[in-house]
Amino acid sequence: MPLLFLSIVVMSQGIITVSPNSSPLNATGVVVSIVLDSATAPPGPIIAASVNIGPAPGASVTRTNQYLTATFNFTHMVSGTYNVVVVFPGPTPNSPPVYFTTPAAFTVTDTITRSWAVNGTNVVKCYDTIQVIPCPANPSAPFYGQYNGTTPSFVNNGDGTITDQVTGLMWQHDPGAKKTYVDALSGASSLTLGGHSDWRMPTIKELYSLIEFTGTDPSGVMNGISLSLLTPFIDTNYFVFHYGDTTAGDRIIDAQYWSCTEYVSMVMGHDHSVFGVNFADGRIKSYGRQRMNADTKMFTLYVRGTTGYGLNHFVDNGDSTVTDMRTHLMWSQGDCGHGMNWQAALAWVQSKNAAGWLGHSDWRLPTTKELESIIDYSRSPSTTNSPAIDPVFHCTAITNEASQPDYPCYWAATTHADFSGHGGFGVYVAFGRAMGYFNSLWQDVHGAGAQRSDPKQGDPNAWPTGHGPQGDAIRINNYLRCVRDVPSLSGIGQPAGDSFNLNIAPNPSHGNFTVSFSLLQDSPVRIECVNAAGMTIYASDKGMTRAGVQRFPVSLSAVPGLVVVKIFYGSSYFMKKVVIL
Repeated sequence: MPLLFLSIVVMSQGIITVSPNSSPLNATGVVVSIVLDSATAPPGPIIAASVNIGPAPGASVTRTNQYLTATFNFTHMVSGTYNVVVVFPGPTPNSPPVYFTTPAAFTVTDTITRSWAVNGTNVVKCYDTIQVIPCPANPSAPFYGQYNGTTPSFVNNGDGTITDQVTGLMWQHDPGAKKTYVDALSGASSLTLGGHSDWRMPTIKELYSLIEFTGTDPSGVMNGISLSLLTPFIDTNYFVFHYGDTTAGDRIIDAQYWSCTEYVSMVMGHDHSVFGVNFADGRIKSYGRQRMNADTKMFTLYVRGTTGYGLNHFVDNGDSTVTDMRTHLMWSQGDCGHGMNWQAALAWVQSKNAAGWLGHSDWRLPTTKELESIIDYSRSPSTTNSPAIDPVFHCTAITNEASQPDYPCYWAATTHADFSGHGGFGVYVAFGRAMGYFNSLWQDVHGAGAQRSDPKQGDPNAWPTGHGPQGDAIRINNYLRCVRDVPSLSGIGQPAGDSFNLNIAPNPSHGNFTVSFSLLQDSPVRIECVNAAGMTIYASDKGMTRAGVQRFPVSLSAVPGLVVVKIFYGSSYFMKKVVIL
């Protein structure tokens, strides 16, 4: 919100130059030099009370005579041109502050213009705490809200490559033999496949986009079971898949795949590890690069295509919600504040919908892929003293099994079925350490950002030393963070058709601008403006409008942020974005 004063002194010409005068969006630690007008600036020793570029506050402000510097982080904002404002205290304690400003002096540019879609889990069934049930249709019914997302869609290109039609990524069809991590990294540059030589190792978010929870978990099954009774967690109609070779000493579940995302901390107390996906048992874990004094070997699927997949652009909407401008998903900024079992988590969301929580009634428990999409793999409790998520979000602090300060695991709406088809386990993602009781010690065994699953109900104290080879801590009372679609943002970054000649001026604007466009024929027209929170903040019916060039003034409250202007004509519409300063 802008600061309001009964009287202020504004020196609109008080800033001579700003250098640099632009920055990429999400850049941090940018040092900006500002030259003040020496004729009007306060005496040299006086340090500015604040320096701002749009909504970004300056830090480490220094001043020598008319030369001023400050450091900026251009995060959680939208691209656009912003005012530079320097505020000095008034000459006396009772006098108003003195503002030096220069309009539209600094440009923040989004270097990644492509949004990305979160692939669905491909689950078409619903479950209670044990078995398959008819999908509930009433929001008040138990187990309502098992959303599964967009249906995955692949194309076999017939040349050893597969194209994901949802994400736009192209994949290698056959992973070949297992490789060490070093060999997997080096192998990308030497691969030529399908006429392409720009293959790379996938990030963990890219790799996880392939997982499908139609798979069944063979964990705990004796080696020797017929593999025909099992279903992998990857679509074998398009990808070659092999379970672990039990004749070579592998377990059935040894079908892990490397990503290039290394864990920023350590697992097992000392192991340098890399996140990977196990398409045999349906989990993300951080795997040690060495196992039993030998280099670990796992499968590798190389990928090519856009390198922006998995990157987030979070905007704080100022109403306890956060919108990811990349995925067009809106999240609750805070979590539920306490742990609960899976059924209770589904019901908690519906109770919030019934109350119109945060101004919306269409919240849901996210799919596991949606939840994993907001993991920040550059963060961990041990290295950044934070959860593995952007600090724009709030996470409740907990104490883990090792009595360490930590952060919760969060439920997804996704069920993790076992080899018999029973659905007693729910999927969750660890935003804090993924704990296990290993070598008689509670420790981080799989990394912050791991995806595991545990019983949907029960008492976690029944497993005092965890479960499985690494003694995985059993987390039944997990936290949750709600999500909803923001369909109004679909189309952001896509220019309107040239035939309509849609234009907004000025853009950026302080809230008053003119929308002009061309109609090919007479048509009813309606203008709507939608903010980054998905809320319609302006709507005006213009009635039957004649063909030709039309111009309409729009006046909005000057709340900074991105606004999408939508022009409806007949049964169609087109859109363009405007930045409000």
